[in-house]
Amino acid sequence: MAPLEQAIEEEARRLGFVLAGVTTPEPPTHLSIYERWLEAGHHAGMDYLASERARARRADPRLILPGCKSILVLALPYHPPPIFAPQASPKNSKHGAKMGEPEGSQAKVAAYAWGQDYHLVIPPKLQALVDFIQAQVGHPIAYRYYTDTGPLLERDLAQRAGLGWIGKNTCLIHPQFGSFFFLAEILLDFELQPNAPFAADHCGSCRRCIEACPTGCILPNRTLDARRCISYLTIENKGDIPLDLRPKLDGWIFGCDVCQMVCPWNRFALRDVDASFAPRPASAQPDLVSALSLSPADFNRSFKDSPIARAKRRGYLRNVAVALGNSGSTEALPALRAALRDPEALIREHAAWALMQIEENKNPPIRSRHSK
Repeated sequence: MAPLEQAIEEEARRLGFVLAGVTTPEPPTHLSIYERWLEAGHHAGMDYLASERARARRADPRLILPGCKSILVLALPYHPPPIFAPQASPKNSKHGAKMGEPEGSQAKVAAYAWGQDYHLVIPPKLQALVDFIQAQVGHPIAYRYYTDTGPLLERDLAQRAGLGWIGKNTCLIHPQFGSFFFLAEILLDFELQPNAPFAADHCGSCRRCIEACPTGCILPNRTLDARRCISYLTIENKGDIPLDLRPKLDGWIFGCDVCQMVCPWNRFALRDVDASFAPRPASAQPDLVSALSLSPADFNRSFKDSPIARAKRRGYLRNVAVALGNSGSTEALPALRAALRDPEALIREHAAWALMQIEENKNPPIRSRHSK
């Protein structure tokens, strides 16, 4: 590794990034797969992904930064959830609960959302790294940086920069650090020596993520059908959750970690997590019954600077209502009845569904002695 690239990697590690690699702004290797994914409608309601402008920029990063010569790709870890045994299956436990997951009226939130919003934590680190690079080269350089916000095929670039391979669960996986990390990119008009792509595929014949997915959204070509993905349904989806998928959400109210929790590469992954991502009780372990009574002011106060704010109150309480319905707990009935008076029709409709679910479980239909 050349002295400049080595210095950049060392500074990146000092800033908390566990992985750093460089690639070129050439068209992404898996661009055709992405285009077919869009054509199949697997992006669900995320129409911004299919816009002509977004597609053109994903195909050619130089449209984002004219004169781009290098892309620095980085990974910053976050706290992982409890890992449960790979053999655990929705078929083996009540309500689809799995070993290591909370049960009862305790909600399930994707681990990346337990602490401060990464959109607030990562950009200052990227700017600090840019400042370091400019000091090293001795002159200003043109740059753009993103973390999950720009029109880039992040995992494709990360694989090409040597950070890991794209697993069957669609996540980027590194042999030492697993997959519980954020990706970020810095586009530079300065040429850096590119890293060798990560060529190995360590998924092998393993299908644990595919078999454990509650909704069966993981596709054979290492993409997923967002229309069935719990993360999409509870965050990006702004409308009703399809009736047939509601029971499969179990207690997940913001995102889902199942496909990563069963991945063997996460069982012994090394992590040194930024203190900003330390779990906050309101985000990491909210009580479902209490959450359903959050006023708009309570919601804004509880989730200020949290990724959960992205779902907005109406989406979050919609998810909470579904989780309470799946819990089967009669203790949730008063809160759900109160939610029938919520100003938001989306919340009222899902609360009514949850009430019906609990009532049906509480009073199963009487079967005739002649029924089969």
